[in-house]
Amino acid sequence: MKKVLMLGAAALAFAAVPAMAQDAPERAGHVQVKVLGTYVAPDGKITDINVNVPNLPATTQTKANDNVTPTIAIEYFVTDNVSIETIAGITQHDVDATAGLPAGAELVSNAKLIPATVTAKYHFDLGGIKPYVGAGPAYFLWVGDKRGAATVPLGVTKTDLSDEFGVALQAGVDVPLNDKGLGFSVDVKRYFIDTTARWYVGNTLAIETEHKLDPWLISAGLSYRF
Repeated sequence: MKKVLMLGAAALAFAAVPAMAQDAPERAGHVQVKVLGTYVAPDGKITDINVNVPNLPATTQTKANDNVTPTIAIEYFVTDNVSIETIAGITQHDVDATAGLPAGAELVSNAKLIPATVTAKYHFDLGGIKPYVGAGPAYFLWVGDKRGAATVPLGVTKTDLSDEFGVALQAGVDVPLNDKGLGFSVDVKRYFIDTTARWYVGNTLAIETEHKLDPWLISAGLSYRF
């Protein structure tokens, strides 16, 4: 599904290109703002169980659900081909059991995440079309979560997901729609980042698990350079 979305988004971007073989205007010193719709596809797989007071099965496994959310990207061009970009947005996920417990058992509910990200990007010049690649640090900041319904019978009163640093890789394309700075953009990011999930019974740590998140973020939308 992820590969189909990525290929479809790329095809849409190139299909949207009119006959714009003329050279793009200089971009050094300019700012570009993008308003995007973003498909977020995290993993959520358990890699280690550190604390297991209720004796959950060793085969217990989880998955975080996918989500679609609006995103704003702000980009500054250091040169015509090099830029620095940051994104603003928030995404919400549940974490459900896929093995060891009844499938679909909700373990974490409404976990809200801000994927703070800064990337350095290199833009290739193909006339008007500007494919790019990028990479940079990311910090996953969890700003809210609730205990899942399946943990209530275990006496769980609170959950906590740890904030973590990681790395983001990025690729995409900017397509001009006119000569006044308006454009269409497709962007794909892959994050490499984990989190530690903790479930408490009162003040007692009952369960602690390590989770591999490593989400894909696939975005498309309009850009404006000024």
